[in-house]
Amino acid sequence: MRVSDDKWCFACGPDNPRGLHLTFRFEGDECVCDFVPQRFHQGWAGIVHGGIVATLLDETMTRMLCDTGMPVVTADLHVRFKQPVPVGMPLQVRARTRARRKRVIEAEAEVILPDGAVAATGEAKLMVEELS
Repeated sequence: MRVSDDKWCFACGPDNPRGLHLTFRFEGDECVCDFVPQRFHQGWAGIVHGGIVATLLDETMTRMLCDTGMPVVTADLHVRFKQPVPVGMPLQVRARTRARRKRVIEAEAEVILPDGAVAATGEAKLMVEELS
């Protein structure tokens, strides 16, 4: 499979007017994303929708590799919700690589609340693809 970036990714695409517009940085071996979810990201009143939380985890894990020149797609994603993620609260998402076997990379990430509590964790198997 060949993948290409037209800047319209829902999570990070700068040209997508309805996207999350996530940005990333590296701190050592970890990819870090800061995000403040708004009311339009909620599921239940005042609580961020679980799909948005899963997207934050997934995108941070994939960008950790894509930003180093290794395009990947998610083959398997497991998310564990440990506590509700409040709307309007600054979140930090941290991702790191756990293992690599040929074209499959295992990664893990967590969503961290300002008090340091982990609100959700994710584990993924990412497949290395070719850019077109």
